[in-house]
Order: sequence, then structure tokens, then C-alpha cells
Amino acid sequence: METLITRQAPDFEAEAVMPDNTFGKVKLSDYRGRYVVLFFYPLDFTFVCPTEIIAFDEQKEEFRKRGAEIVGVSVDSEYTHLAWKEKPHEEGGIGPIGYPLVSDLDKKITRAYGVLNEEKFALRAWFIIDKKGVVRHTLVNDADVGRNTHEALRTLDAIIFADENQGVCPANWHPGEDTLEPNQQSLAKYLTGKKT
Repeated sequence: METLITRQAPDFEAEAVMPDNTFGKVKLSDYRGRYVVLFFYPLDFTFVCPTEIIAFDEQKEEFRKRGAEIVGVSVDSEYTHLAWKEKPHEEGGIGPIGYPLVSDLDKKITRAYGVLNEEKFALRAWFIIDKKGVVRHTLVNDADVGRNTHEALRTLDAIIFADENQGVCPANWHPGEDTLEPNQQSLAKYLTGKKT
């Protein structure tokens, strides 16, 4: 799989079910000037997928506070997305979701992002795209392994920090913790401080 990191995110325009349950078009390039967490999931009416979709929905305001929008994509139709949203949780539905779910029936978007599994459905993948439309982070899991949306938020925080400052973020960094300047002295100081 060829990486998209540091490259322009493949643009697309596709049908989606919107937060208010209307149908509309989502065009990725319309999000320029904001960060985007674009995530792919295998299929509607499955088992791990709703846990992730709902987890992103529960954190959507935290993403928006950082100037980021969430967009979900699967190879289902917008009508299937709507039917799933209209079902309550106790009946296996996802209920109201406050971000768009994009339809990729022809699999062009999933293929363009390199996450189409055996020409059938999307792998569990997310792409963090910066304000200029450049892919800065990606994570891909197989269908059986759910993702940690808190990690998406932490990674977004690190990308924002790197964009706004001259420092870089070490492993496991969270906002407010020490960062590094990109030089050997800063690294030595950081590593020495970690040992105490």
C-alpha cells in the first residue's frame, strides 16, 4: 500500500446522509481551512462499526474545539446510512450522529485512499488531513479490531502543536507535556529528564 502521508488527500464529492438526516453532497475540498478526521469503516448494520461511529460522535465537540470536522465513509448507500441512523441503539442502530456519513457505493473513495479490502469493503482506517488538505496521519486496522478515538484526538493535538510551534512531539505526548526542539541537545535533555 502506497502511503498518502505528506501528500494531498484525494478529493471527492459524494452523496451522504447529513447530521439532520437529510441527503446532501460532501466535497472534501470544501473543508479546506479546517482539519478533517476522515474515517472509513467496513459496513452498516455490523457490530464493531457502531461502537466507533458512536465514539466519534461522543467526541465530536472536542474535535470541533480544535477546528476539526469528522467525516465517516463506507461502501453502503446513503439510504442504508439513514436507515441505520433511524434505528435506536437497543435495536442495533446508531441513532442520531452529528457528522456526515458518506456513501461510497462505487468504492472509488475507498480505493483512492488505499483501504479497499478484497474489492468488497473498507478496512478500518482514518486519515487526519490538515488545513491545506495534506494527509498528516493515517491508521489502518482490519475489520475485527476497533480503533481508539481518544488516540485520534491526541494525534490531532500533536499535529496542531507541530503546525503552530517550532517544537516536535515525542512518543505518548499529550497537551501540556514537554516537547522537543528538533536538535540533539533538546533530545538529550528530554531523555535525561525521563530517567529521573
